[in-house]
Amino acid sequence: MRRLVTGHTPSGKSVFVSDGAPPFHVAHEGGGLQITKLWGTEGVPVVPSPPGDPTLTPHQFFPAPGGTRFLVVRIPPAAEAEAALQRGVDMDKAAQKMLDQLPGLGEVMEHDQPGMHTSQTIDYGIIMAGEVDLELDDGVKKRLKAGDFYVQSGTRHAWHNPGTEPCILVAVVVGAGRKA
Repeated sequence: MRRLVTGHTPSGKSVFVSDGAPPFHVAHEGGGLQITKLWGTEGVPVVPSPPGDPTLTPHQFFPAPGGTRFLVVRIPPAAEAEAALQRGVDMDKAAQKMLDQLPGLGEVMEHDQPGMHTSQTIDYGIIMAGEVDLELDDGVKKRLKAGDFYVQSGTRHAWHNPGTEPCILVAVVVGAGRKA
């Protein structure tokens, strides 16, 4: 994966700031779930962007209102988790290790319904490869395949890969306020 970032010199000239692999990548040791942070902003974005790489600064996984996150997520097929269990991977320990690297994600996850969570965000995404089921309340699901787009609007949801291949999705997550 290659990430190209542009910016400005102090005099305002457009330049390439970085060109290479994204530096922040987290992988679940057993289940194959992977999250790569491509970029993020805190609060309303400004240009020119502040210096530095925001993916290297510790912050909450979900942005506050006006903030953004740009992510690539690999959702493995269920068979990968089953294979990890057969290899003796402690899935709870592996999940906690991953969540420790993504502050704020574990706090929104429902422990009695694995994967189900609610974030105070609007998420814009596209399925790049594979397929995935988006589950909402009461078990209602819709299948998304490569080339499909979604807008996830602060709803309670979970992602499940029913296929045999990993699902790769790209999402822009925007922190939202909640209307009373």
